[in-house]
Amino acid sequence: MLQVAISSFSYHEKIILQNLTFTVNEGRQLAIIGESGCGKSTLLKLIYGLYDCNEGHLSWKSEPILGPKFHLVPGMPFMKYLAQDFDLMPFITVGENVGKFLSNFYPNEKQNRIDELLHLVEMSEFKHVKAKFLSGGQMQRVALARVLAQEPEVLLLDEPFSHIDNFRKNKLRRKIFKYLKDKQITTLVASHDINDVLSFSDEVIVLKDTTILEKATPFELYYHPKYLYTAALFGEVNEMEINGKTQLIYPNQLQIVEKSDIQVEVVSSYFKGKYYLIEAKFENQLIFFESEVIIAKYSSINLAIKERLPIDK
Repeated sequence: MLQVAISSFSYHEKIILQNLTFTVNEGRQLAIIGESGCGKSTLLKLIYGLYDCNEGHLSWKSEPILGPKFHLVPGMPFMKYLAQDFDLMPFITVGENVGKFLSNFYPNEKQNRIDELLHLVEMSEFKHVKAKFLSGGQMQRVALARVLAQEPEVLLLDEPFSHIDNFRKNKLRRKIFKYLKDKQITTLVASHDINDVLSFSDEVIVLKDTTILEKATPFELYYHPKYLYTAALFGEVNEMEINGKTQLIYPNQLQIVEKSDIQVEVVSSYFKGKYYLIEAKFENQLIFFESEVIIAKYSSINLAIKERLPIDK
C-alpha cells in the first residue's frame, strides 16, 4: 500500500502541510479535495518525490519515497505524475510525446501501445501532429496518454480533466477511470470537479488549514459531512437552524409542501436545465432549493426536508 505520514512540510517558513497521515491500498482510487491553495498539488508532488519532506515518511510497498536530495532526477520510477501544465514537448508529434518513455528496442510493440492509448483518449487522428498545434484540452488528453504509457503502479493526477470541454469530458472520464481500475493502478486525484470525486473515488480526503479535515467514502462525505466546508465543496449548501439544531442541507434535499415550519420568500430563480435553483430568504438568511418550475419573486413557499439516505446505502 501507499503510506503517507507528513509531520510537517513548508516552503521557506510557511507551513503548507502538517499532521497528515493516510494510506491507500493497491488498486484503489483516492480523491483529494479542498479550496485553492490548500496544498493538494503540493501533496501530490511530495508523494511523487519532487520535494523533500521536512518531517515525515512516505513509502510504497515498504519502499521509501525520497525526494531530490536522494535522486539526481526527482520522481519515483514506479509512479507517474500528471501536472496541470502537461509538460509536453511542443516540437515533436503527439505520437512521439506519448511514446517518449517507451523502449525503442521493440518498435512494433511501441507503436501498438501508442495507438492503443491515443484511441483511449480519442486523439488517434492527431498522432502525426506536432504538440504545439494542439488546443489546451487536446494537450491534456495527450498528457494523460503519456503518463499511462508505461502502466505505472501509482498514478498521481492534478486536475486531469480541467481543460477538456464537457462534450468529451464525461465519456473520457468514464473510460480513463475504468482503465485504471481494470489495470489495478493505484490512483490519487486532486480535483475541484465533484464528478471526478463522487462517481469514481473509493475514498476522499478533504484538506483544510494544512491538514486532513475529513476522510471517508464519497457517499459518507456527501450525505453526512461533519463540516460546512466539506459540504460546500460539493456545491450550494444551506446551514439552517431547525428546532434548535443546526443542519447542513443541500438544495435537492428540500421539497415544496403545502404546510410546514420552514416558510421562505423567493428572491431569484436560476435556470439549471432539468430544474430551477431557487434563492429564498429564511429567517434573515439566504437559502437555496430546487424546483421543477420557475417561481415568481416574492412568492411565499413552504419547504420540508426530504428523508435522508442511511449511511450504509
